[in-house]
Amino acid sequence: MSKLSAGAQGHLAMLAFSALVAGSFSLGVQAANAIDPTALNAARFALAAVITGVVVAATGKARAVHWQAPWRYLVLGGLFGIYFVLMFEGLKTAPAVSAAAVFTLTPILAGGFGWLVLRQVTTPRMALALAIGAAGAVWVIFRADLAALRAFEVGRGEAIYFVGCISHALYAPMVRRLNRGEPALVFSLGTLVAGFVLLTIYGWSDIRATDWLNLPAIVWITLVYVGVFASAVTSVLLQFASLRLPSAKVMAYTYLTPSWVIIWEIVLGNGAPGGMILIGVALTTLALYLLLRDDGAITGK
Repeated sequence: MSKLSAGAQGHLAMLAFSALVAGSFSLGVQAANAIDPTALNAARFALAAVITGVVVAATGKARAVHWQAPWRYLVLGGLFGIYFVLMFEGLKTAPAVSAAAVFTLTPILAGGFGWLVLRQVTTPRMALALAIGAAGAVWVIFRADLAALRAFEVGRGEAIYFVGCISHALYAPMVRRLNRGEPALVFSLGTLVAGFVLLTIYGWSDIRATDWLNLPAIVWITLVYVGVFASAVTSVLLQFASLRLPSAKVMAYTYLTPSWVIIWEIVLGNGAPGGMILIGVALTTLALYLLLRDDGAITGK
């Protein structure tokens, strides 16, 4: 078998990314109200940083030159931290599938940031795909309720999480802009450590106030999952893909998240959403297909 191209490697990384991220929605809904979001995410960043650091040490990939200009890691760690804290704050009231639909608005935001940061240009066909995906996301966010859509009745949790998604959308092009040749694993470690430091400083009072020894089991399950799979692994996957694919195509895989979340919800015994909501999920899947057609749909770095 011939070696996979850099682009193909990036696509496979984002496929795994979307499946792993979806689990954090279904588990996060169950744990969000049992612990402060900042405390949870400071712990998850610490766990993810330790795991990633062990791997970096074992592979011997880190070099002194990789830690130059540490402000870059603070920028990326800050963006990542904002996203995760607001995600769990939003999940206090937003259903898992609805929150996942908000996440699918990230590609259209990433397309805009991709132009601002990297001057990546989106073609009309890709713009159409982003519009279709956004329409599907909005349909799910408003729970297939036309009256709620006309009144623009957005849930508080969805609104909070949307602000976090803006931070996530900016993160992807910034990875490419700030990377100076560091391996994805090393760059991820710097980002995770910086994120942990910033969250610890910001949320120190909440961390101290948390009764860590008496937290419900679901919180620890969620913490381990998001720390290992939805932080350490996905951080590497996202940075790996961001160095091989345009920002809009990296974020295109978020369109798979609602579908993965539905599978997670069924597996966890929470049932599936109604048929009308599935129309929106189908639209986001169509958008993914259009975005990933490799015919020069986007140009730039």
